[in-house]
Amino acid sequence: MAVTAEAARRKERVLCLFDMDGTLTPARQKIDPEVVTFLQKLRSRVQIGVVGGSDYSKTAEQLGKGDEVIEKFDYVFAENATMQYKHGRLLSKQTIQNHLGEELLQDLINFCLSYMSLLRLPKKRGTFIELRNGMLNISPISRSCTLEERIEFSELDKKEKIREKFVEALKTEFAGSFAGKLFFIYLKSVDLVLEYFSCA
Repeated sequence: MAVTAEAARRKERVLCLFDMDGTLTPARQKIDPEVVTFLQKLRSRVQIGVVGGSDYSKTAEQLGKGDEVIEKFDYVFAENATMQYKHGRLLSKQTIQNHLGEELLQDLINFCLSYMSLLRLPKKRGTFIELRNGMLNISPISRSCTLEERIEFSELDKKEKIREKFVEALKTEFAGSFAGKLFFIYLKSVDLVLEYFSCA
């Protein structure tokens, strides 16, 4: 009985937190059934959680069917933890638009669209800006490009530093606009990401 009580206490105290893309799954791909089996065995001993940059629906799509993800994991931190679930219940949700305000958000989006409209790339596709709760995901080639198109853009970007120049233009254009707010602009895959982090 003491072993069972100790195991229960350990399960409550220990959280194994896994990154989604590149750890539990290949980037933007479904989880392997063997990984699911391993995670469920681990979950019998400790709490498990997943964190990722994708929104909840994309996280759920990669890790299961429908809302299975909140049944398979004790904690789900979607959109870089701006949406937090514990045991299937939404704990909190923070948004970049509430933090920035609509006027600054529109200025930022308009600048990005204008900047990208002047870029000459081998290919351009559809979704150039994706608004998530805690970030703007900005992609000069498009979020909806194929894997082959991503690779092609990535090779061009290595030579021409397209995203690095874009980041510098953003920093110049919006210098001082984010005073008192904590934001990061970083390069990811073929995108750039403007991300808001709450210090609260």
